Amino acid sequence: KLLSEKNEIKPATLYLVATPIGNLDDISFRALKVLRAATLVAAEDTRHTQKLLTHFEIKPPKILSCFEHNEVKRVEEILAELRSGGTVALVSDAGMPGVSDPGAKVVAAVLQEGFPAVPVPGAAAVLAALTVSGLPTTPFYFAGFLPPKAEARREALMRLKSEEATLVFYEAPHRLRECLKDMMNVFGARKGVAARELTKLHEEFVRGNLQELWKIFKGKEALGEFTIVVEGAEHREGS
Repeated sequence: KLLSEKNEIKPATLYLVATPIGNLDDISFRALKVLRAATLVAAEDTRHTQKLLTHFEIKPPKILSCFEHNEVKRVEEILAELRSGGTVALVSDAGMPGVSDPGAKVVAAVLQEGFPAVPVPGAAAVLAALTVSGLPTTPFYFAGFLPPKAEARREALMRLKSEEATLVFYEAPHRLRECLKDMMNVFGARKGVAARELTKLHEEFVRGNLQELWKIFKGKEALGEFTIVVEGAEHREGS
């Protein structure tokens, strides 16, 4: 009884729905249930989400774009749907909304207005890469995307130099070489893993120390989205 009550889709509620990061089979039964019941789907990219919805034969009454540059503007429309008793499903292009993706501002506004925000967890690149990295998984520090400009990126890495937790980053393919070069210069010969195209057809894990990874990708075209896992700083007694 308690389980069925927990699985009931409630009105006037925001659901943060995790979507597959590549393999469509990673969608959860609960995510599909919420998407089918939603009166409004707020999506980072409506075209991308429409392909997912079409694949699973889901036709929501309304679908709304909600991405980085219009998230604040979309808040009022989402709140209006909740005030009318609607059920809103918030999704990003892949993974969990709000994790290096839009969503956090919507959640904050919804909670401020007194409406519940409910997570529907699922695939996440950060955890997928971390768990098969071979590096310690507890604790870990998720840094997301580093700044695109070189000076700011190096400054961000310097702030993490003494962090003992395993570090996890996201990076775009066109910045991978420079990112690995900066990591090599700041972190030295620490172990690392460059994971690309997670759960997709061309999934690949490139392992080695940071110098080795940089040399590999220096002469190899980087394709696909990357998750980089780096060994944390060595523990120093008394530090």
